[in-house]
Amino acid sequence: MMQNKQAEILVGLFVAAGLAALFMLAMKVSNLGDLADQQGYQVTANFQNIGGLKVRSPVSMAGVRVGRVANIKLDPNTYDAVVTLNIYSQYDTIPLDSSASIFTAGLLGEQYIGLEAGADDFYLADGDEIMLTQPAVVLEQIIGQFLYSQAEGN
Repeated sequence: MMQNKQAEILVGLFVAAGLAALFMLAMKVSNLGDLADQQGYQVTANFQNIGGLKVRSPVSMAGVRVGRVANIKLDPNTYDAVVTLNIYSQYDTIPLDSSASIFTAGLLGEQYIGLEAGADDFYLADGDEIMLTQPAVVLEQIIGQFLYSQAEGN
C-alpha cells in the first residue's frame, strides 16, 4: 500500500514537471518570456515590405539581442511600413548610419530585425530614424519570380 502511494506521488511530480516545461516552452516560443520589458530608447525604420514581422520580434546586432520591435504601422503617404524599435539602454553606442534588415531565423522561423553598424561618430538616440533599410525576403515572391522567368524562357 505504501509503495503504491509513493508511485502515485512520483507520477504526479513527473506530470507537474512536464506541464511546467511545456509552459516554459510556450512562453519562450511566443516571446512572452520577457515579462519585464527593458527600458531603452526608441528609433524608427521604414521598410517597403516587412513580411511576417510582428510586434515584440527581436532586434539583434552581431547575433546579440539589443531590443525588440515596439510598434508597426503603415505610413499613409509613402505606403511603407514604419517599424518602431525599442533599443535597450545599455546599447547606446549604435552608430547613427547603421542599417536595418529583416531576416528569418532558419528556413521557416520567425522574422527579426538585424542591425549592422555603420561608421558614424554620432550615435542613435531616442526619436532617430534608421535611414538604410532592406525589406524582408518573401519566399513566395522569389518562387513566383523564378517560375515566371522559367515560363518566359520556354
